[in-house]
Amino acid sequence: MRILIVEDDALIAMDLEDIVQARTGAECLLAATVEQALAHVSQGVDFALLDVNLRPAGATSQPIAERLQAMGVRFAFVTANPDQIPANMRSVPHVQKPFHHSAVSYTHLTLPTNREV
Repeated sequence: MRILIVEDDALIAMDLEDIVQARTGAECLLAATVEQALAHVSQGVDFALLDVNLRPAGATSQPIAERLQAMGVRFAFVTANPDQIPANMRSVPHVQKPFHHSAVSYTHLTLPTNREV
């Protein structure tokens, strides 16, 4: 299983990677930019965690989310600004930053487990 983590803060990305690997045993693919994320998506992912706001300033994960939706890949937002989730994606699960590990692991996100592969 391949889980994409799109986060432009390296410490938060590593924290999410640790949580996801402990919960799923999955291969984690880290991306800090839209371009990096879309390259991973084109190679196939099974689930994604997306920060809404990315670098450079003004960049967002919306193009990634749209591509994942079109491909039928489940994803969730991890953001300090849930009000900035695009209106057409407000039904997508999200975890608000700062987060507790259990919020990522056991929330309504229902991260896939290694038993679902």
